[in-house]
Parts: sequence; C-alpha cells; structure tokens
Amino acid sequence: MNAELLVSVSGIRDTTRDAAIEFAAEMDQRDVRLSLLVAPRLKNGYRLLADPGTQAWLRGRRARGDAMVLHGYDQAATKRRRAEFATLPKHEARLRLTAADRVMEQAELRTRLFAAPRWDASHGAVAALPEAGFRLALGLTSILDLERNAAQKTRVYGIGEGFRAEPWWCRALILGAARTARRGGVLRLAISAAQLQRPGPRQAMLDAVDLALFHGARSEVYRWEPFATARAA
Repeated sequence: MNAELLVSVSGIRDTTRDAAIEFAAEMDQRDVRLSLLVAPRLKNGYRLLADPGTQAWLRGRRARGDAMVLHGYDQAATKRRRAEFATLPKHEARLRLTAADRVMEQAELRTRLFAAPRWDASHGAVAALPEAGFRLALGLTSILDLERNAAQKTRVYGIGEGFRAEPWWCRALILGAARTARRGGVLRLAISAAQLQRPGPRQAMLDAVDLALFHGARSEVYRWEPFATARAA
C-alpha cells in the first residue's frame, strides 16, 4: 500500500509570501498539492484582511486544488512561548474561532479544517470546534474527524512552528519521512514559510518530499470526507 503524503505550509504573510510561492512552484513540478495553514492575525501587527496580495495568492492556490486550514486567530495576543489554543477554556476558544471564521469568510478563504498553532489545542478548544462549525482538527499526533469522533493516529514531521530547524533535526526529518513512506503510512510534513527562506530547512523539506515520492507516496491534502448518502431503495 502506497503512503499518503500531506505537505503543509504555515506562517504565510506579506514578508514570507515569496518563499511560499517559490516552494509551491517546486511542489507543482512534482504534482504535490499543499495544505496552507492560514492565521487571520500574526505578530508585528499583521492582518490578513489588510494584505490583498496574500489573499489573492491563497485563493488562487485553492482553485488549483490546495487546501485551506485555519491556523489560529490572533497569535500576537498570546503569551510568549505559549501556543494560542494550548490552554484555552471552551468558551474563550469558541469566541476566537468565531472571530477567525468571520475573517476567513471576508477573505473568501473559509474552511472547515483547523490546526492549532504549534499543533497544540486544549480539550476546551477541541470541544469548541464542532460548535463553531469545524469538522476536522489536526493535532501533532492525530487527525480528528469531529463529526464521527474518530481519530487517525499519525504524527507531524515539521520544521519551524514549534519544531526545531537545526541541521541534525533536518536530517532526522528526512530519515523519518523516508521510513514512513516505505511503510506505506500517512506522512505529514510541515514547514513554516519563514523557514522556507533558509536554504537548509527548505532543501530538507524538498528532499523529504522527493524521498516520499520515490517510495511511491501519493499526494493528498487535509480534507473532511462527507458521510455517504444512502441510496434510495
């Protein structure tokens, strides 16, 4: 059985968009689709709604078959060294999700998929997701179908966004990716757009993707599968 390859990019904004565009072009050459993790607000005053260039590029990528994933709401308002949704109670998480969903709708990028910053969501945040209309929650070690309450165990191999980016870690990521692809598992690769601006991490991600494809992995994106419609008798 061939492995399933899921490649995601986070932290896409005005200052990192060019690196994301170049990486997406590399993936297009390999027929690999991307899952793009989008946050309405980021540090240093960034607002997605004030960045028409990034909005347009994201909409274009979705039209090509890439997936949009909500990646938090306002990471700048979070305490230092703490992921935004890591400790939130249900009520506060629901407020942030509702606000983020409204921004994504305004940007014409609305999605029913959610990945918390640093892949870390509290029990309260996970409980709030279905009430806010989300159907899939992406965690560090699992993909949770919120409608079916079913989790698929599979870990993220990442660079940046809570993961290390040193050369030794990049080498370990490549080896881990190859091992998962050989075994026919679900291979989840993730990199922040800021790390794509650095040649070492960028090359490590390209090498991991190429090894996965060499071992027969097929490209997919994060997605929620609707319930099968019952046939009429």
